Amino acid sequence: MSNKTLRIAGVTRTFPGQGRAAPTLALQPTNLTVEPGEFVAILGPSGCGKSTLLRIVAGLDRPTAGQVTLDDAPVVAPGPDRGMVFQSYTLFPWLTVAQNIRFGLAERGMPEAQQQTVAEKFIARTGLRGFENHWPRQLSGGMQQRTALARALANDPEILLLDEPFGALDHQTRELMQELLLEIWEADRKTVLFVTHDIDEAIFLANRVVVMSARPGRIKAEVPVPLPYPRDWTMKTAPDFAALKARLMAEIRDEVRKAATVA
Repeated sequence: MSNKTLRIAGVTRTFPGQGRAAPTLALQPTNLTVEPGEFVAILGPSGCGKSTLLRIVAGLDRPTAGQVTLDDAPVVAPGPDRGMVFQSYTLFPWLTVAQNIRFGLAERGMPEAQQQTVAEKFIARTGLRGFENHWPRQLSGGMQQRTALARALANDPEILLLDEPFGALDHQTRELMQELLLEIWEADRKTVLFVTHDIDEAIFLANRVVVMSARPGRIKAEVPVPLPYPRDWTMKTAPDFAALKARLMAEIRDEVRKAATVA
């Protein structure tokens, strides 16, 4: 289980304009605390800055103002304490499934036998047995994202950062991947920050949903999800689930309309 607290304090992000274009304010001052072992979903319309915020937490981007800390240590660059899974398929095409999963371990100088043990563990947990020696081009989108998830988990990060990781998958595969992620989270209790624009996905996965406004993004609401774990697909038809969906839909409806107007 994770034991570090993530704090986002007064974080803003402005992107400079190109040529004569004015700068773009992507994030208004944003404050958020994520406790160890929490599963927090960030929900918002396209272009609201949710992915920008996640990249700042990952150390892949720097805030214009404010600070991100992990147990009071400033986040200024990527690190092994944060594992990232993107929406696009980001496997190294010249490495097999097993080699992709072992990549971070090899970079850290872990002995090869230990790399193999760790990789085999996460190959089994993510349902990749039998595909260890396949190249990414031989895998479906769902299998590629299983590999990306296994690669992130193999490094044993304190926080797992997921940027719409199932957004490009078909509906059935997406639901299977949601259930797989929940199984792993329930077993390990890693801290998870999960970006999505899908209300059902946010409710099904998270124990708290953070709703962001249209650009420039700000946190509009924080909605707890008191549904019990473990969860399975039948929960999506329950009255409590429907009530939460109606509440979140009301929170985000105007923001989606605003985002469409801006676009």
